[in-house]
Amino acid sequence: MKKIALLTSGGDAPGMNAAIRAVVRTSIYYGVEVVGVRRGYTGLIEKDFLPLNLGSVADIIQRGGTILLTARCDEFYKEEGRAKALVNIKEEGIEGLIAIGGDGTFRGALELEKAGVPVIGIPGTIDNDIPCTSATIGFDTVVNTVLDAINKIRDTATSHERIFVIEVMGRKSGFIALEAGLAGGAESIMIPEFPLKVDDIINNIQRGLNRGKKHSIILIAEGAADAREVTKEISEKTGLETRLSILGYIQRGGMPSAQDRLLASRMGAEAVNLLLRGERKRMLALDGEQIRNFDLDWAINQSKTVSLEDLRLAGMLSI
Repeated sequence: MKKIALLTSGGDAPGMNAAIRAVVRTSIYYGVEVVGVRRGYTGLIEKDFLPLNLGSVADIIQRGGTILLTARCDEFYKEEGRAKALVNIKEEGIEGLIAIGGDGTFRGALELEKAGVPVIGIPGTIDNDIPCTSATIGFDTVVNTVLDAINKIRDTATSHERIFVIEVMGRKSGFIALEAGLAGGAESIMIPEFPLKVDDIINNIQRGLNRGKKHSIILIAEGAADAREVTKEISEKTGLETRLSILGYIQRGGMPSAQDRLLASRMGAEAVNLLLRGERKRMLALDGEQIRNFDLDWAINQSKTVSLEDLRLAGMLSI
């Protein structure tokens, strides 16, 4: 294999640049040419290719986002769009593709695999909702970002003796809310997988008040409930001053953590190794301390859910 392409697609995640750097430098080490595809699958259709060299990835390991840019591309899921992409891949002489992203990115890669393009998937999403891997690139960073917000908001909650509801990302997945809530000592955590009733939250608040606690932190994944309605209901039923803080897109950006940089570097290098060994249709995964790989089609059709043990532990420690 003499030439490979690399793209990032879907939502950006801290550590994607570290993965890009690892792919490019590993490829060049083995004498393989690398082409970056700008804006994900849109770039394949529009032939928006960028030759990458050692200088292209200098000083990016610490940067959030993705230097290749990212976008969602509805046109690629139409036969005509994929046909354009395949023509451009052939004309460019691309012999293999590494795709960094989440479920949608991987399903797009599988369409190229069906057409004969060898693909390798690297899981990069802050939601950590990709099956078969214990961590995805970006998850550790976002948990630490949320944790930092919890710590700062708790200072104000304590000073003003208030209840604070904090909404974090996670439309279908509660990994961010659960892990950040457990690490941050939240009194209640609402996640899509196991919705908590507002009355249960109020009971937790009342239990704290009975022992002299003057504030509470409630963490809600955006897909679990309407945070504004929850805040309003808590205030009305308890008579306590309750405030809402929606963290929003601040969670996506920022310098990747050491853990995310290491994970991205290892997966990026291994993705190149797999292609050079003749492997295809594989997804990289973290299993303990080891980087493993699974059949991409099989992996993304497995299930992954939050840890019930962590959820119980969070409840137990919040008494």
